[in-house]
Amino acid sequence: MYAAGLKRFLDALFSCLLIAVLSPLFLFIVLWIRKDSPGKVFFSQRRTGRGGTEFQIKKFRTMRSDAPHDIPTAELRDPDLWITGSGAFLRRTSLDELPQLFNILRGEMSFVGPRPALWNQDDLIALRKESGADAVRPGLTGLAQTHGRDELPVLVKAGLDAEYVKQITFAADFHILAETVSGVLAQRGVREGNPNE
Repeated sequence: MYAAGLKRFLDALFSCLLIAVLSPLFLFIVLWIRKDSPGKVFFSQRRTGRGGTEFQIKKFRTMRSDAPHDIPTAELRDPDLWITGSGAFLRRTSLDELPQLFNILRGEMSFVGPRPALWNQDDLIALRKESGADAVRPGLTGLAQTHGRDELPVLVKAGLDAEYVKQITFAADFHILAETVSGVLAQRGVREGNPNE
């Protein structure tokens, strides 16, 4: 019952409530980004969603407008070269992810699920398709985010995604959300740049 319908209802309800409650914070961040660096306030990127369909994920812009667009930040040689002053704080606190509440409201994402892969992350997309992990809406956070985030190799991420979709429950989602909040506050598992380059 939860996975079949209640999960989507709660996603829509709480995303709507959070957008309303956090609107002053949204406005503050918009003004800060505008003052801090030239360019658009929001950043859109092609991601792969449920059933392999593509959609545009929304974030607050945290990098310079001329930064590489479709490369995960963890793979950049020198991310500090591209990340703006406001962006460093927004990324550290995960506040740059707040616009994804609109993706959740539209039904493109859920609060909990596999993080949506970049359209060109063929290895991760293939592994999720093989395991059935692409049959659910991608999430603002997921099981992989509570087990290492950027530090995890693709095979481990895909394995955790597959584990999540086998048993989707309210209790599991609540636990993942609580662990995510704890991880964000402690800044666990965040890695900027490729240590191998």
